[in-house]
Amino acid sequence: AQQGRVREKAYGKQKIYFADQEQLPAASDAELRRLDGEIAALSAKVQALQQSCRQMEAELKDLNSAMTTPEMAREMEELRKDCASYTEKLERIKSATNHVTPEEKEKVCSEQKLYCKEWRKRKRMATELLEAILEGYPKSKKQFFEEVGIETDEDHNVTLPAAV
Repeated sequence: AQQGRVREKAYGKQKIYFADQEQLPAASDAELRRLDGEIAALSAKVQALQQSCRQMEAELKDLNSAMTTPEMAREMEELRKDCASYTEKLERIKSATNHVTPEEKEKVCSEQKLYCKEWRKRKRMATELLEAILEGYPKSKKQFFEEVGIETDEDHNVTLPAAV
């Protein structure tokens, strides 16, 4: 600073030293324009390289998450085994002789509807009967059911099939 190569500025107790720019040669306007053009070209090159880098990183991420050739071969072998077992199962089902005829199926479905209808009817009758008894009963419904030993469908998580 005493020789004049560096300048000193004091900010309170702190001192800052920086190069004396008056000793540097002044750049001409042409030189400044050339440097600005060079900066712009280098900035464009940096952006292009950064974009290329992002693309390559994305490609690397895709490749790292993809299966390797041995993993793919194992997967294909497992799928072939599954396919073979399903084909065998399908052949067994096709060759089975105990198929249900449409008439038998219709008979079973009609019987199920009949039984469900009867179930609903009897449940409704029992509910009406129990409600009539409970009108004059001094204790709660739950206590009555326990005393008499009544088990409801709900106690066993049983529900009626939906009416079709």
